[in-house]
Amino acid sequence: MIRYKLVLSVLLAFLWIAGVMAEEPSIRRVAAKSRSKQQVGTRLVMSLSRTAPRPKTSQVTPDSLLRQADRMVSWKAYGRAIDIYTQLLSNPYRPINNAQRVAAMLGLANAYRLVGDNEKAEKQYRDWLELVPILERRPQPVLQFAQTLAANGKFKDADEQFELYNQLLADQKVRRLAEGETEAGQRSRSNQPVQYRLEYLALNTKNEEFSPMYFRDGLVYVAGSKGNSTIETKGSGGGSGYLDLFYIPNRNDIRIGTVINPDGTEAKPDNTRDRKRSSTGGDDRTRPTSNDSRTVPNFDAGIRASEGLGYESRATSPSQKFSKSLNTRYHEGPATFSADGTRIIFTRNNFNDGRSKKSAEGINKLKLYTAEQKDGVWMNVEELPFNNDEYSVGHPTLSRDGRTLYFASDMPGGLGGSDIYVTQYQNGRWSKPVSLGPTVNTKGNELFPFVDELGNVYFASDGRRGLGGLDIFMATMAGITPQTVEHLDAPINSPQDDFGLITDANRQSGYFSTNRKDGSDDIVRFVRQSSLYGCRDLTVRVYDAETDQPLDSVVVDVKGRSDGVTEQQLVTDRNGLIRLCLQGDNDFKLVAARDGYINSTVGFSTRALTDDQPSRLEMGMTKPTIVMDTVYTAAPGSPAEVATLTRSRIRGIIMGERDQRPIEGVTVSLRNECNKTTQSVVTAADGRYTFELDEGCDYTLVTTKPAYGTSTSKIKKLPKKSKPKLVAADVRMFSVGDVVTLDNIYYDLDKFNIRADASRELDKLVATLRRYPSLVIEVRSHTDSRGDAGYNRELSSKRARSVANYLISKGISSKRISSRGLGESMPLNSCTDGVICTEEEHQRNRRTEFKVIGVK
Repeated sequence: MIRYKLVLSVLLAFLWIAGVMAEEPSIRRVAAKSRSKQQVGTRLVMSLSRTAPRPKTSQVTPDSLLRQADRMVSWKAYGRAIDIYTQLLSNPYRPINNAQRVAAMLGLANAYRLVGDNEKAEKQYRDWLELVPILERRPQPVLQFAQTLAANGKFKDADEQFELYNQLLADQKVRRLAEGETEAGQRSRSNQPVQYRLEYLALNTKNEEFSPMYFRDGLVYVAGSKGNSTIETKGSGGGSGYLDLFYIPNRNDIRIGTVINPDGTEAKPDNTRDRKRSSTGGDDRTRPTSNDSRTVPNFDAGIRASEGLGYESRATSPSQKFSKSLNTRYHEGPATFSADGTRIIFTRNNFNDGRSKKSAEGINKLKLYTAEQKDGVWMNVEELPFNNDEYSVGHPTLSRDGRTLYFASDMPGGLGGSDIYVTQYQNGRWSKPVSLGPTVNTKGNELFPFVDELGNVYFASDGRRGLGGLDIFMATMAGITPQTVEHLDAPINSPQDDFGLITDANRQSGYFSTNRKDGSDDIVRFVRQSSLYGCRDLTVRVYDAETDQPLDSVVVDVKGRSDGVTEQQLVTDRNGLIRLCLQGDNDFKLVAARDGYINSTVGFSTRALTDDQPSRLEMGMTKPTIVMDTVYTAAPGSPAEVATLTRSRIRGIIMGERDQRPIEGVTVSLRNECNKTTQSVVTAADGRYTFELDEGCDYTLVTTKPAYGTSTSKIKKLPKKSKPKLVAADVRMFSVGDVVTLDNIYYDLDKFNIRADASRELDKLVATLRRYPSLVIEVRSHTDSRGDAGYNRELSSKRARSVANYLISKGISSKRISSRGLGESMPLNSCTDGVICTEEEHQRNRRTEFKVIGVK
């Protein structure tokens, strides 16, 4: 690899630096490198599983509005978020406290930043700073403020905020270490590198091949040689020592020279996919026709334009010189194309219309040119408006919509070396270029940008700590503002120079340039063979589904489907939040449990994700409702009795659940749900009660007595204008000491987990406990006498606890439930140790029951 460090003014990638006598310095990249540390960032695109209901109007408090606005941001509905934050800050009829104002200001600033309105974002950040003491500021908002200042060109102020950010970040790390990372928000990130297979392309030679770019179905790249001299000092152009654009019309035709597996071993390439295909206009026997073109062009597929455009074949490979009208006797370098393939922006030495120009120092700088394709020919070559004879611009890359252009330049005002700039096509012209600022640019050189379909910008840099030489980094963007920068794992990067990467949105495959093999630049195809993300940042908010208020102290169990995934159990903080990082390429189940609420279960998958932005998940929890069964039936009565009725009547007997005997002294109340009036009666020794009913009204029947569980039942309304009816509603009540055996509660051998058939029976017990909300019970489990007595007691304890946990998961308060394992100590028959019994007799002793131990 040839390195050129002679002149600081020539800083772009692949720039051949000419000496004092050079007439036409070539385009070659700068390969000087420093080794400064760069923290790896995370990608930030939201997915959300929305489960939250919209709060009732009466419940729209400032806190509720803040949560709504935060959700709008997480869903990328920035306009709606701005409206809500603004409403909070400006509505005089809904006063907010200082903490709410601070949160709203910060949220509004972030929303403005995300939509690219940096001026308004800066104002909100400044307002936020005035309200928050320096020791209470969090690092992330300070970093965002610094980036906003840099985007607004206020670099001195930005530097101050960057210094503050580093200070706050260091202080935060010290505090976390001192606290032992005990908060619910703690998480750990996997350091497993992404696995790639590398394929060295057969088109590579001992000369230079680098900086590939997608064009229709094919690949355009830069190729050429320098001959035997380290630095070219003279030349007339057009020879083998100059760089030109080459083109492979179909990427499927590219042969593979060497395959490097993720473990570093070499493998034999599979070149069967490049076999020639006979098609009209695609071989040397037929002419191109209008039907040879694909109908839906995009970034990497579209109209096939390789025929009839003046491309020259390269004898040793399927590649061709890209275009006679663009390739000149000067150097042509990296190019980019519009989505439909009809416009190109490319790099060339300062030469156009047969004339070359030099800077005041006698250097032939780099410029960007654009051309359009008409009738199969590239024509109307024009300079871009921000070119300059005194500095270089090059390495262009267009966004998918063709309205945003990133490039590299050593123009004055940069941070050092060459920097990445961005310009936007507005009102028929390119805007003034803006530096991506210190988030991307360093005192070293940033080169070879590429923007993918999601707007992420890949670039090469020698100003950040990497593996050596030029390394490839990825910047996540909010509009045209960089958010974080990530260093790509080996084997994308190596101790040598790696640059010029192009890829799809989820980095499944792509191409890049490297000189790691023999010192000359080669093009390598990569194919990802593992998850792109070590883990997925996830924030979970747990809330009351009725009130939309956050729930603290909720235990959230996180279980992964794949083997080797550590189960986690976290507890929500006072804001109802937990934060964790989930392993990539896996499916997870999250179960939220809190006393007095029905367990909430949701699924979350990290498979096939195309970003690494922290995701947000919301889990609503509901309280169980009191079950009020409809209990009446047609009452027995003589026809004469029914005939004398002037109003409908309900009657019944209150009896014990265990002995079915009438209970004296029970207060029976019947509430009319139409007018809320209540009738009451106390039962005599026969346990009987009688009430009259109004047709067309529902009723609630409540029975109470000390030492008995209160029962609540619903009496379904009788049809209006019907004849008076006589109905019956007998009620059974539980008393302290009652023991009820649960039928059909079976377990697998030596297991204690609740089976599906057992859960159906336990749901009946759940309904009973909801109907009798004052009962306090003890769940008891028994085994048969076979096996060790100590083991049987332990197993029965686990089984009883499993039943209790199941009841709690359905919203039954843990204060109403205890569990006890009795093992083989209380058989219902004579099947004790040493007694021969049938399986049915043993089964009778293997039972689960509950005992009423109190009434609250």
